[in-house]
Amino acid sequence: MKRLLDPDSLRALSRGSAVLGAGGGGDAYVTLLQALQATEDFGPVPLVDLDELPDDALIMPCAGIGATTVILEKFENGDEGVRLLRQLQFVTGRRVAALMAIEIGGGNALLPITWAARIGLPVVDADGIGRAFPEVPQVTMHLAGIPASPAVMTDERGNMAVFRAISGGWMERLERAAAVEFGGAASSAEFSLTAAQARGATIRNSVSKAISIGEALAGATSSPVAALIAKMGAFQLVTGKVLDVERHTTSGFVRGSVVLASVPDLITVLDSETADAISTEVLRYGQRVTVIAFACDPVWRTERGIAVAGPRAFGYDFDYLPVEELAHASA
Repeated sequence: MKRLLDPDSLRALSRGSAVLGAGGGGDAYVTLLQALQATEDFGPVPLVDLDELPDDALIMPCAGIGATTVILEKFENGDEGVRLLRQLQFVTGRRVAALMAIEIGGGNALLPITWAARIGLPVVDADGIGRAFPEVPQVTMHLAGIPASPAVMTDERGNMAVFRAISGGWMERLERAAAVEFGGAASSAEFSLTAAQARGATIRNSVSKAISIGEALAGATSSPVAALIAKMGAFQLVTGKVLDVERHTTSGFVRGSVVLASVPDLITVLDSETADAISTEVLRYGQRVTVIAFACDPVWRTERGIAVAGPRAFGYDFDYLPVEELAHASA
């Protein structure tokens, strides 16, 4: 076991995962409150390394899915993880040994901890992105050839659905449509895999990384923004006041526009005073912000990674250039 996820580490994880969310992944404060309550009621959750688990141990990646603006108002009731686990065990005939965040970005980094506390299982120190991305197949498990099926979904009412899709793209279409019918947001588990598979198909040590980012922010004695830039090797893109925000929710996504740099590198909007990350759904007029960008995990800079999560995957008609090349070109 690497550590117990106590209240201090959960608070650091919340701040760090918000930074890694690059605006996505859902609000990390709401899920922090849920994780704090669950670990107070059921005890702290062990954070374990993948090497600590037997090769055949089954890991359940899980997260919330849907529009983040909806998630701000339509909270989980806490039992979703238990239902997901039981249904996954039923359809696979195997026992789950640990939970994993599908993405380390935003609130989805903390949601599995809430569920793990209530279930009595550990969380692995890994995730499937190293940041947040919006679509089901935009994960390293997909890049590694791990099938998304079977996938299970549930909502706060107790409705359940099981999907067996022919591809990651079809899984995205089916789950997104279900999330809309569930009220705009739901909880899901897909890409279940063994510990042996996860060692080569996930972003390892990402939970620890997020915690270390939060701890660096908490320990900053003068300028938190400068401390974060130094910690991440980031580049400051712009600083100023938000004058306009365009946002609307449609088809299970929050859509808007703030054009600065390019995925798959991370672009994060920070509060200029505290360096707390501001997610897309709470970005608003009048905020004093600093926008930074920093490198994504190397897997997303491969040809396959760029094809799945580069600019063209999001409909932009230009090729990806690493943030450090863009920064040096404009210097």
